[in-house]
Amino acid sequence: MQGLPCRWAAGPFPFPLPNLDMIAEAVWFLLIGGLLTFIALARGPIGRLPLTGAMIYLVVGVFIGPAFAGLVDVDLTRDPGLVRMLAEVGLVISLFAIGMHLRVPLRDRLWMLPLRLGGPAMLVTIALMTAFVMLVEGRPLGTALFLAATLAPTDPVLANELRVKEAGDDEPVRFALSGEGGLNDGAAYPFAMLGLALVGAPQFGTGDGLTFAGSVGWGVGSALAIGWVLAVVFVKTVFYLRTRYGEAIGLDGFLALGLMSASYGAALIVHAYAFVAVFAAGVALRHEELRATGDTNPAEVLENVERGARVDAAKDPERAHAYLAEAMMGFTLEMERIAELSLMLLIGCVVSAHWREMLDAKAVLPALFLFFVARPLSVYTAMAGSQADGGQKRIIGWMGIRGVGAFYYAVLGIQEAGDTLRALLPAVLDTIVLSVLVHGSTAGYALQRYFRRYREPKEQEQRA
Repeated sequence: MQGLPCRWAAGPFPFPLPNLDMIAEAVWFLLIGGLLTFIALARGPIGRLPLTGAMIYLVVGVFIGPAFAGLVDVDLTRDPGLVRMLAEVGLVISLFAIGMHLRVPLRDRLWMLPLRLGGPAMLVTIALMTAFVMLVEGRPLGTALFLAATLAPTDPVLANELRVKEAGDDEPVRFALSGEGGLNDGAAYPFAMLGLALVGAPQFGTGDGLTFAGSVGWGVGSALAIGWVLAVVFVKTVFYLRTRYGEAIGLDGFLALGLMSASYGAALIVHAYAFVAVFAAGVALRHEELRATGDTNPAEVLENVERGARVDAAKDPERAHAYLAEAMMGFTLEMERIAELSLMLLIGCVVSAHWREMLDAKAVLPALFLFFVARPLSVYTAMAGSQADGGQKRIIGWMGIRGVGAFYYAVLGIQEAGDTLRALLPAVLDTIVLSVLVHGSTAGYALQRYFRRYREPKEQEQRA
């Protein structure tokens, strides 16, 4: 039997030897397989230690990058568009998943917490960061504004420890941080575009003050409408086909991907803020389930459904909404975990290629100012007069994880403005690495301390 000439090298052995390309391919399969298996098997111990999956993925990415093993060399100069698209896909999946977790009526006051964080708090952060970068680092307004808009959004992909645990979880801190992560990636977009315009890369809706204000209003309003309308039409259509004709059953993952992709694409066509549209679609889909199911948690609605009776549950008018929402959310969460692994490996490879520039004090200072000054001040300012108390404000002010969202905007800046904004990449990478390590290692302890403080009085009241 002859060996394959393109993939196997001849030799004195009774079997063909793999060449270097084949070895590299095999190493990649072994690496990914081993990493996935390790995370799945060690999930318990990892959860009990000051570790997160993102930390592990980041370290592995640095190791396989050009500084060490050299298995991957991500060249943002040659093809930033592909890297940006990968980050974009991960954000879309995560934003949709977050929206589906927020199972609280829209008229509930709890929604004011993420709205304060995703709006006023982000604006204060951008203002403080812009001033700091201009005054301390001497960068021009456009560059400073773009860096501020890049670092302002909290990350929806990496905040698993801080996110609501299940649909219907209304714990204020988790709900606030989850909703903030869903809102501010889209809310930062107009300021990133304004920064690009100021550095010489004109963008839609940044011509003058009135045009900019109009583009922001259109971008947010039309995105909310597109995401919401598409989700409602989607749910009603699937519900009708399943309960009336017994059709459109199965492939719930395809349905999830279809809805989030359609929302994102439709928003892009009309120059709406597509990230907002995807988040709105997730919230709307969950809201339709909430209207149909009421106060009963969807997990309770489906708890007696046997594995072989899932088709019947999908066609049952009383359980069809809960079944659709939970099936789609389960698929989306699995996709989100894969996206987190892929993107953090990618970011680690980029860090491996730029670690020398990241050691410059000029690259580290923005991250330190963000974590210890801008984030706490913006949270306390935006939360003034809210229902959050001092302890809740402190933990929210500390837990502002930065990650894939910041990376997306950094690569977008390189794609649109080239060398003008490439110098900002080390500062963005420093912020991501420090956030993953510092916030990731302290999240578990901070939350445990917070919950002990708030649960013990309630338990004492119940015993009394």
